[in-house]
Amino acid sequence: MPDLDRLQLHPPASSDLPALLAFELENRAYFENWVTARAPSYYHPEAIAAAIEQAQRERQQDLAYQYLAKLDGQIIGRVNLTAVTRPYFNKATLGYRIGERFGGRGYATRVVALLLEEAFGTLELWRLEATARPQNLGSVAVMQRNGFHQYGRSEKAMRFQDAWSDLLYFERRNTQTMDDGAR
Repeated sequence: MPDLDRLQLHPPASSDLPALLAFELENRAYFENWVTARAPSYYHPEAIAAAIEQAQRERQQDLAYQYLAKLDGQIIGRVNLTAVTRPYFNKATLGYRIGERFGGRGYATRVVALLLEEAFGTLELWRLEATARPQNLGSVAVMQRNGFHQYGRSEKAMRFQDAWSDLLYFERRNTQTMDDGAR
C-alpha cells in the first residue's frame, strides 16, 4: 500500500508549468477515455501558463479552487472545486483526475479526502456535488469511500465520444456545525 500521508495538495503556481505540462501530455490519451478531450491548443506552455493564471484569478475571486496533487513533489493528479456558489448555498462542484500510473492505489480516495478537509474547513463550504458516468466504477467508488451519496441519475445526459451517456449525481454535506457567520 502506498504511503498516502505523503500526498499534498497545492494551488498551481507558475513554477509548476513544466511539470504540469508533462503530466497533461503523459496522461492525455488516458484522460480522454474518461472525460471530454481538451482542445489540442491546451497542450502548449502558453496555454498551461494561461490556465494557471486563470486558476489564480478564480481563487482570488472565490469562484473556483484548483489544486495539484503531489506525491513527494511530483504531480500525480489534479483536483478542483468549481462553480463555487455563495452566499446562501455555500456549495461547489468537485472534479478530479489522477494520472494513469497512479490509479488503483488509493491515491484518488486520499486526494478527495484532503480536498474535503479544505472545502469544509478553510473554505467553509456546506455542500459538494459531483457527477460520474456509470461506467467509471473507480470514480463511483471514490465518491462512496469519501461519504458522498448518489442522489440522482440522468439518462443520456451528456454526449461523450459520439454516444449519449448517463450521469450519476453525488453530494456530500459538511458534517461539522456551521455557524450563521459562514461566508
